[in-house]
Amino acid sequence: MPVTNEDIATHLEAASASYSSTFDKGHLALPPAKKYLVLTCMDARIDPAKAFGIELGDAHVIRNAGASTKDALRSIVISQQLLATEAIVIVKHTGCGMLTFKNEDAYGVVEGNLGVEARKELEERKLDFLPFPELKQAIQDDIDFLRGTKLVKDEVPISGWVYEVETGKTVRAV
Repeated sequence: MPVTNEDIATHLEAASASYSSTFDKGHLALPPAKKYLVLTCMDARIDPAKAFGIELGDAHVIRNAGASTKDALRSIVISQQLLATEAIVIVKHTGCGMLTFKNEDAYGVVEGNLGVEARKELEERKLDFLPFPELKQAIQDDIDFLRGTKLVKDEVPISGWVYEVETGKTVRAV
């Protein structure tokens, strides 16, 4: 049975009522207290706060498909330049969907689901889904991308990690 807006609204309203009934963190400052940002995947199996020990107000958490620095660059610049974060932590994960396809595959799926006009739009926009064939190399490529841009200071510490969805463990990769 497909999910409906009403189903989502009911869930969110109940969760909001429960969460806000004991919420006492409205005093936290806008910039993150521990001055770092975490970029991780949008995969629903990752709970960044629990897995990476991040308390509310500690760090910025940026999520996108594959934990891509290219996709997250706008948010990274805002975090670093406007909100004073001083370090970047990149966390990709085992079993990532971005390891399973190439751009042409994604274009084909979109065309199959949404039609030829949708594919034409992808092509016009030159949308790169940013898939990758190997996890650790993708982490290194993302670090190299940030090191190669003038939008992140050279002295910013950048580390790369792998979250193991099978065990819940996070291990340093770079």
